[in-house]
Amino acid sequence: MTRVEPAGEIAGHIAVPGDKSISHRAVLIGALGEGETHVRGFGRSRDTESTVAAVRALGVQVDEPAHDELVVHGLGLRGLESPDEPIDAGNAGTLLRLLTGIVAGQQGRFELTGDESLRARPMDRVAEPLTRMGARITTANGLPPVVVEGTDALKGINYSLPMASAQVKSAILLAALNADGTTTVVEPAPTRDHTELMLESAGAHVRRRPSSVSIEPPSRLRLDEVTVPGDFSAAAPFIVAATLLAGSELTIHDIGLNPRRTGLLDVLERMGARISVFNRRKSGGELIGDLEVHSAELTATDIAPEEVPRLVDELPLFALAAGLARGRSRLAGAGELRIKESDRIESVTNALRVLGVRVSARDDGFDVRGVPARPTGGRMSSDGDHRIAVLGAVAGLVSREGVEVGDADAVAISFPGFFDLLDSVSKR
Repeated sequence: MTRVEPAGEIAGHIAVPGDKSISHRAVLIGALGEGETHVRGFGRSRDTESTVAAVRALGVQVDEPAHDELVVHGLGLRGLESPDEPIDAGNAGTLLRLLTGIVAGQQGRFELTGDESLRARPMDRVAEPLTRMGARITTANGLPPVVVEGTDALKGINYSLPMASAQVKSAILLAALNADGTTTVVEPAPTRDHTELMLESAGAHVRRRPSSVSIEPPSRLRLDEVTVPGDFSAAAPFIVAATLLAGSELTIHDIGLNPRRTGLLDVLERMGARISVFNRRKSGGELIGDLEVHSAELTATDIAPEEVPRLVDELPLFALAAGLARGRSRLAGAGELRIKESDRIESVTNALRVLGVRVSARDDGFDVRGVPARPTGGRMSSDGDHRIAVLGAVAGLVSREGVEVGDADAVAISFPGFFDLLDSVSKR
């Protein structure tokens, strides 16, 4: 159990670790490139370290000159080696799904697995479109481990995603690098586009439209340098805490502001939050900037299904913010939360109800009856889910009595230094 005491306000200047999604992709795409890829601002966590270990198992040399810096020595589009042992993705769903697409077009046999939580997450949604491309993939009744028999006979396809998923889209696009012909992925709603942006930076011909993306197989990739911005999902708990605690004034520097990742800012803004963005700039196609957050009284809002992909990782924090807002809030169209590291709909509702927040689960979301006052606090479990552990920590800061968070160490999956950074800006 980790106990988080109530705070008076959140104040100061901080930076958060490099974006996890971009860090994964920099290592994976760098491994397929020619020459060296220098990754600066690498977001080191259990998940991203799994990605480094995975490409090393595939024969790629990765140097680590600093904690947040890597040099990936690419082996080219078809140069990955088939390992003798299964590749362990740990808890990293992004790694498992993207790597399935990558190895589909390599030579050899590849077995991909993960921890107990990851082995319960569906893989048919990736295997089905890849099989249409000619990939040879078997799963354990739709679950990991996944066995891929690589082939040089992949074909480009036109594929409409049945549900919005950046991971499935990315797996298809990465397989398309070694497929004959054009591949097009149509999305029901926009999802994060880090893969497209990075492939374009590496020299691939990518055509982006409002609801689809197409890619031609390149002759080579070269990704010389990637500067990873701060992870918006890592900044989100600080944004919510500073918004909810009266008197707070917090500045977060060098944050990734990709518009397909920052749906939480839009939701909080219409709830009445006071968040300003300044020092905007671009690096490698990614928008970066600084945020200044002041405390504010919030009013309720609803999140519609088409908004969900832009803040899917921040929805637990939205539930907490809604619990302290005035009025009733509703989340719909978020059934995907039930197949994350935990069933996040149940984990969120169980945790927050114990702490005094009036929240009830729905099949594809939750309803929250907000009360603009601090919840009581108490004891909750993270269910081994890093996003729920972070939720518990923020709930502790804004509670009256504090919160004890079970299995709080799960935060290291995405943000190893989270509690130290949170303590540094919490004024009591």
